[in-house]
Amino acid sequence: MDYHIIIPAHNEEAFLADTLNSILRQSLLPKKVVIVNDNSTDDTEKVIDTFLDLSPIFQKLNQTSSDEHMPGSKVIKAFNSGLELLDSNYEFIVKLDADCILPDNYFEHIAYAFKGNPKVGIAGGFAYEQDANGNWERNHPMNLDHVRGAFKAYSKACFAAIGGLKPEMGWDTLDELLARYHDYEILTHPKLKVKHLRPTGNAYDQKARLLQGKAMYSMRYGYWITFIASIKMAIKQRKTDVFFDNMEGFLNARREKAPYLVTVDEGTFIRKFRWRSMRKKLL
Repeated sequence: MDYHIIIPAHNEEAFLADTLNSILRQSLLPKKVVIVNDNSTDDTEKVIDTFLDLSPIFQKLNQTSSDEHMPGSKVIKAFNSGLELLDSNYEFIVKLDADCILPDNYFEHIAYAFKGNPKVGIAGGFAYEQDANGNWERNHPMNLDHVRGAFKAYSKACFAAIGGLKPEMGWDTLDELLARYHDYEILTHPKLKVKHLRPTGNAYDQKARLLQGKAMYSMRYGYWITFIASIKMAIKQRKTDVFFDNMEGFLNARREKAPYLVTVDEGTFIRKFRWRSMRKKLL
């Protein structure tokens, strides 16, 4: 199966070579890999240039964006810029972070999943991060049927059905909700262990948490699902501010009548799915 990879990269000189080497070792090589050098101020571009000389599958795109780190919007805007350089002749497309080491047979298994079941819309493995003793331990803070945003693969049909990736906070939850709305399945492969070289932070700053609440509004969660989800996040991160900031972001968006990211029908499906998931966890 033909597939493309897009890698948004901002100041990734310490990790990018390991990621690109793991791509070159794949038993099923990609058709094209676009690395979007997004406003880097370190030697990220030099690393990219080294790999341009190693293989024709690599392509570089330099772009200048904001210096501000905004979860969701910045990385997906870079992804979408890379998407414009690719042709439509592929079976699946991958959004990959620049700090991941993939097993050598990673995409062979992903291709097999898509080819074996056309209902699979999104597929991926699990993230492993090093603990204080240097051991690689699984770090998967969400449900086990969720694919981390660091390494998401989409079938061509599913990617088209969900309208691509939205440059907003919560994009890597919205994509799976919309995939399910369009009757696609999410597949996680427990044997595909991805080494995530830079552990995800335990908490965002206040501005990002406000955006998280706004995202919940934009996905039409409604007040009570947002309320419960914010409590769970606050407990998980052991920070009461998480709850209040999320709710403030939600209420501000509701008061300002911020635009929704989903239709009324999609929102109805999302709320039913969320309530159903909550009830399952209580049983």
